[in-house]
Amino acid sequence: MELIQYQIVLVNLDPTIGSEISKTCPCVIISPNEMNKYLQTIVIAPMTSSTKSYPTRVAVKHGGKKGWVVIDQIRTVDRRRIVKILDQLSVKEIDQVKSVLYETYVA
Repeated sequence: MELIQYQIVLVNLDPTIGSEISKTCPCVIISPNEMNKYLQTIVIAPMTSSTKSYPTRVAVKHGGKKGWVVIDQIRTVDRRRIVKILDQLSVKEIDQVKSVLYETYVA
């Protein structure tokens, strides 16, 4: 399965510890295509449907529902945890994710 940056994929995140987002849930692929092509691991940001507004969360629409990409919970997972490809972020959503990534981890 070809995995592309900013795709929304269903990922089995269990087992987890403490406050990590658990269960099988949609996640956004953050790692660039070059890494996704050659490595067995993928960098993802989980998504949540809870309505808590934090500066590290980006509102997106997926499957007709509103959700949030949780930039503060980025993690690396083995590609075997990916259950299936669901969707792709819009150009506007990608720009917002990039902006929050920059503000959170670079600036």
